[in-house]
Amino acid sequence: MIIRPEDLAISQPNKKLLNIINNKIFDDKVLFKKESDFHNIKVVENEIGRFLHYKDTYQAGYIRTDCYTGNIPYLNYFLIPYLFNPAIKNILLIGLGTGILVNQFEQLFQGLKKIDVVDIEENILEIATNFFNFTPSNKFNFILQDGIVFLNNTNKKYDLIIVDVASDDGIDERFCTLEYLQTIKKHLTKNGIFVSNMPSAADVLNPKNFFVKDLLTNYEKIFADVKLYKGNTSDKIYYKSFFNLNERVIDITNLIFIASEKKLEIANTSLIKNIERLGISIQDYLKDLVEKPKN
Repeated sequence: MIIRPEDLAISQPNKKLLNIINNKIFDDKVLFKKESDFHNIKVVENEIGRFLHYKDTYQAGYIRTDCYTGNIPYLNYFLIPYLFNPAIKNILLIGLGTGILVNQFEQLFQGLKKIDVVDIEENILEIATNFFNFTPSNKFNFILQDGIVFLNNTNKKYDLIIVDVASDDGIDERFCTLEYLQTIKKHLTKNGIFVSNMPSAADVLNPKNFFVKDLLTNYEKIFADVKLYKGNTSDKIYYKSFFNLNERVIDITNLIFIASEKKLEIANTSLIKNIERLGISIQDYLKDLVEKPKN
């Protein structure tokens, strides 16, 4: 079963603003086009930047606008674990995208030994290298495989596991189950950190938001500490960059789960400067922490 983000919305969008989005036409220049077993792939360049395009959506890419230059902004939340543990040595990333995140990790984690990247798309490494300046290092190891199949057939443990997967239509329900989270925990080191990107209605803790309520319940059954980061900052950048709008229009946002068996605390505030050297105002993203009600 595929969970479609549009089915998770609770409130209706402003029709005037929605028309702005629906009527926006980007001047896409197609740099690469191919159909694979899993995706209808394009790499396009337009007035906003260069993007990996699956079916009807921009999946990953690099934005170049007056208000923002950098990775697709929700991916910047994936740098937050560096603040919790800068000594991470082994990383598993399920979903390569453009590879920008891998190169950022190599700059940040000084003791990094290995980044295993698992992706089901056979063309993704070639695309990242040829169109997004991804530079594989000797720390990078690419595995062409379904992410869950990989997890079920490896004994490796990681200090950091990041999962960012979506089909052309949404999120596979397999990535939401209690069994899946138990598998993730099995592959984390004692103080390992798990990060996952999920869709949500903007009102994250609304009682009507059954998807997040059930998912959070599963996370809290498996992990001692679970933090949620709602995509306020990334949405602000997205709507301004793409549509010159100053507010979220569609009632869907990225919700970043960060979970661990250890208490997640910023190890040293000076580490923030290291992320800022990458051109990312990470403190804005830290402010998007969702305050969960105390039990």
